Amino acid sequence: MNGRQAHRMSTFVLSLLMVAIGLALLVQSLDGHASAISPRLLLGVLFIAAGVGRSYVEIRRNRGA
Repeated sequence: MNGRQAHRMSTFVLSLLMVAIGLALLVQSLDGHASAISPRLLLGVLFIAAGVGRSYVEIRRNRGA
């Protein structure tokens, strides 16, 4: 595995980790009966969106290369 492949793999793994953190934040805030504009709920949604977006861009970049 060369440096470029290691970078792509680590980017993908960190993206999945961001999604997992976002899901954990969502579950924790919904379990605590948080309001609709709870900061923890919003952070969870943002973490999921960022992780999915990063993995989508990385997958698209790998197909083009």
